[in-house]
Amino acid sequence: MRGVLSGFAVIAVVIGVGYVIGRRGFLGDQGREVLTRLAFHVASPALLFTTLARADLSVVFSSRLLVTALSTAAAAGVFVAFGAVRGWGVGRTTIGALCSSYVNSGNLGIPIAVYVLGDASLVAPVLLFQQIMVTPIALTVLDLSGPGGKGSLWRRLLTPLRNPIAVGSLGGVLVSATGLRLPGPVMDPITLIGNMSVPAVLLAYGISLRGSAAPGRGGDRRLVLLAVALKSAGQPLAAWALAAGVFSLSGAPLLDVVVTSALPAAQNLFTYASRYRVGESLARESILLSTVLSVPVLVVVAALLG
Repeated sequence: MRGVLSGFAVIAVVIGVGYVIGRRGFLGDQGREVLTRLAFHVASPALLFTTLARADLSVVFSSRLLVTALSTAAAAGVFVAFGAVRGWGVGRTTIGALCSSYVNSGNLGIPIAVYVLGDASLVAPVLLFQQIMVTPIALTVLDLSGPGGKGSLWRRLLTPLRNPIAVGSLGGVLVSATGLRLPGPVMDPITLIGNMSVPAVLLAYGISLRGSAAPGRGGDRRLVLLAVALKSAGQPLAAWALAAGVFSLSGAPLLDVVVTSALPAAQNLFTYASRYRVGESLARESILLSTVLSVPVLVVVAALLG
């Protein structure tokens, strides 16, 4: 319980500061845009690079990761199916699929893993899977579906290499896989820049809440409610069914995968939506509602499986 409340409290305070900044106009009319660009083009790639460069990639090959991957695919797949039938468009459908399945494994997942699961490394498979697989694929889809996504086959194949988030992730994986140890004078400034990522994302999100409509009441109401239902209930239920029924997990391993799947949608999804100017209200409202709902969900999961 302490881990759940502690993680949410930290996030709420920083978002609140962002909201005050937006209300008072301290950063001007372009404050949110500047923070979003800083996070997307500079700070987040640096954070992903340093995180993955120091990661143990062997954690990828585990039954827990398979449960995470399959439950993520299930939640995202349901949203994609609805989007295809309803004609919501590639961009909005991609953002909605991310909001349905992409968990806040970093700034919220780590403290919850420490205080609820007792081991911060238990969130590593989710973190690696999202950064290595989900993020590059989703951003490539957004790149190709946008105005600049046309061109030759060769240009399309190189799309991931033009995306700073994907480049940072893939660069970190390459360093870790080769066992290369970069010297301090190289890693230290990259780490310092990467440390700006989470605060910038949360502050930009807080600024975006100024003047926004109540969540679930805007034009994307149906998309928001579907994404939140899948994220808050569908994904953890799918993880539980897969872990217990298919992979025969029980006890602590079962609790681990269900808790990580029940984490809310990550705030950096709003950064992606803002960067590509698609589904911004969908991302903002889905993140807010899933974050609020994840508190009782995580408490129930910990009580039933702990």
